[in-house]
Amino acid sequence: MQFAGTLPDTLLPKHRILAFYGNPHSKRMGILGEFPRKEMLQKLDREAERWQKADPSKPIQKALHLVAISAQGTPQKDGKYRLRMSDKTIRKVISWGAQHGAIVFLDIQVGLADLKGEMAFLEKYLKLPYVHLGIDPEFSMKTGARPGTRIGTYDAADVNDAVQFLSRVVKENNIPPKVLVVHRFTQRMVTNYKNIKLDPRVAIVIDMDGWGPPSLKIDSYRDYIVKEPVQYTGFKLFYYNDLKKVDHRSNHKAPHVMEPAEVLALDPKPLYIQYQ
Repeated sequence: MQFAGTLPDTLLPKHRILAFYGNPHSKRMGILGEFPRKEMLQKLDREAERWQKADPSKPIQKALHLVAISAQGTPQKDGKYRLRMSDKTIRKVISWGAQHGAIVFLDIQVGLADLKGEMAFLEKYLKLPYVHLGIDPEFSMKTGARPGTRIGTYDAADVNDAVQFLSRVVKENNIPPKVLVVHRFTQRMVTNYKNIKLDPRVAIVIDMDGWGPPSLKIDSYRDYIVKEPVQYTGFKLFYYNDLKKVDHRSNHKAPHVMEPAEVLALDPKPLYIQYQ
């Protein structure tokens, strides 16, 4: 893996981040919104304990990963096919994290909007030292297609825009380095990865975002994350989708949600773990 010089207060690679993903307005988008706040945070604590036990060498940093800008199947007034969460919703989840010792990721699904514009919308929150960023190529519809009809894409240039944006926020506000999570589960979701430029103010995580049985997820990790290394790696676990049967691959064993030990057997060991 490539390395940029890391600053003393950089979360990665000293820690492993364990995140719950979703939106409090949707029980179907992920565990973050599936349960009431108190119950959800208790579940996060239990998962953190399991992961800490599985690898005591890496302190667990708990996180809440909020879909702050959500792709939509129908256009809004501006025709951009994305919905920005209200200030009240975003601040509510940030406060949950702050009260629970958890950092917060704000995730962008741009739809037909411009990534720079959506990051600018979130800048006032990203000035907080414990708020970080996620960008999802799946819903970056550069062809103008409706989100959900095909898988979108980001180029290295888009990732570099996000890195430069976060680096500026860190420098201007004199805050610790940021973490940028980029989701990926196909070849075309991230293009020209070799052109992604590292920055000591931003830790870049390429997160294996695919669902299915363990063998399929491991294949995706090797094919799309390990073979095209950037800096750090992530791995996503689905409480429901990982239990679905995949008919087109008869060699898969019975599906199950992978245990920490199974994920930690990967090389390199992911430093960002997300549950949806």
